[in-house]
Amino acid sequence: MLKKILPAFTFIVLLASCSSIKPLNFTNNKQASVSDHETKKEVKFLDISSAEGDKTEAQSTIKEERSSRPASVVSTTNNSGNTSSPEVEKASTLQLKYSQLLNTDVEQIQNLSLYQTIDDWYGTDYKLGGTTKTGIDCSAFVQTIFSSVFGITLPRMAKDQYKATRRISRTKLREGDLLFFNTRGGVSHVGIYLQNNKFVHASVSGVMISDMFEPYYVKHFIAAGRVTGLDTNSSASLNP
Repeated sequence: MLKKILPAFTFIVLLASCSSIKPLNFTNNKQASVSDHETKKEVKFLDISSAEGDKTEAQSTIKEERSSRPASVVSTTNNSGNTSSPEVEKASTLQLKYSQLLNTDVEQIQNLSLYQTIDDWYGTDYKLGGTTKTGIDCSAFVQTIFSSVFGITLPRMAKDQYKATRRISRTKLREGDLLFFNTRGGVSHVGIYLQNNKFVHASVSGVMISDMFEPYYVKHFIAAGRVTGLDTNSSASLNP
């Protein structure tokens, strides 16, 4: 009888032992999991703090660099987000247009009366012997500009305008000087020098701006002349 009871008692003791072990293992696993989670959260918090510190330091560096820049290099920004100089911001439509046509800075377009008069005639058809906006030739255009802008009366014909001017070097050109060309024999074409190698004239294509160093004009160039009495104080020089 005792032999039958002893195995049964041993089996019950073993069951009780396994039952008491499982909760202990579960509790330890749960605690370990919670501990690991808290550790991960702590590491993540430290990473974020480090990134924010780097960002703040970078922002401070940028502010210091901007504040150390001289005022002369600070540019303004217009509504479209493009940077532009104060001169461009204040420039008129006329200045902007002719600074582009002459490929120069807007502040170089100072004689607004000259450029406004040119603009009034710009695109007018060419007509040999013409003197109006229905058609005009080169010497009549020059005569009109000088009378309207400078208050100077020039002869009607290009060859006579050539005689009325003083010869100057192309390296000494100023705004308002005259350029003479041989296109049909002798002094047969004339234009008004502006800036940056550009001159305005009544060509066969109409009143327009051309570059004096285009091959055609280089080939047919005769001389440059300065009109006596022309105010040169506001004129732009051509660099040698």
